[in-house]
Amino acid sequence: MRVVIFSGTTEGRELSAETAAMGAETVVCVATEYGKIMQEHVPGTHTLSGRMDAGEMAKVLAGADLCIDATHPYAKEASRNIRAAAEMANVPCYRLLRRESELPPDCILVDSAEDAARFLQSTEGNILLTTGAKELAIFAPVERQRLYPRVLPVQESLAACEQMEIPRGNVIAMQGPFSCELNTALIHQFSIEWLVTKDGGVAGGFAEKAEAAQQTGTRLVVIRRPKEDGEPYETISNLLYEEMIACR
Repeated sequence: MRVVIFSGTTEGRELSAETAAMGAETVVCVATEYGKIMQEHVPGTHTLSGRMDAGEMAKVLAGADLCIDATHPYAKEASRNIRAAAEMANVPCYRLLRRESELPPDCILVDSAEDAARFLQSTEGNILLTTGAKELAIFAPVERQRLYPRVLPVQESLAACEQMEIPRGNVIAMQGPFSCELNTALIHQFSIEWLVTKDGGVAGGFAEKAEAAQQTGTRLVVIRRPKEDGEPYETISNLLYEEMIACR
């Protein structure tokens, strides 16, 4: 049995470890070099890295028995391409959904990073951006000295900060997970008034960010998670197990 997992999340790596342990030929596709480094810690899997369009994904899916979309909850374009590729390759495709978080009642909920940037333009105080380097340019309308982006310590992320002319003393290049204590320390260190985040769920450390914001009186701005259809981890895992049994 050959399974192709489009990953980039903790759940994707965990699922690939399961399929490999079951004896399935497991191909894992990740978009970034960082994702590749993380995935290569999982034995028994073959990793492909780099961003792909639907046609390139379809070539990878040729001859596969199952396709699993375990990309980030906010990776809308990637999910669209994966669905299109699975249809082209005539391979069954399942979307793995990360559980949503319980949002604090006093958080400011916005529909997009663009909405968050527009809102923040009318505020004062330093801003901790935990939405990643990919969307950093969206916050260009906000004064640079107010922005404190927390990004992965990789060249791609640092280049995005450089291109945005973020003051170097504002760039927080760190790899998670981040505890509530560490989030709190960063908020105090940089006098943060606003914390911008996506609902990354348990794996994305959302609860630790929300708790730190509550303890410090920092206002939490949450970018709403896109609505989509799919299955939780346990359902996908059981499905793969059943498929493996059927193939024997």
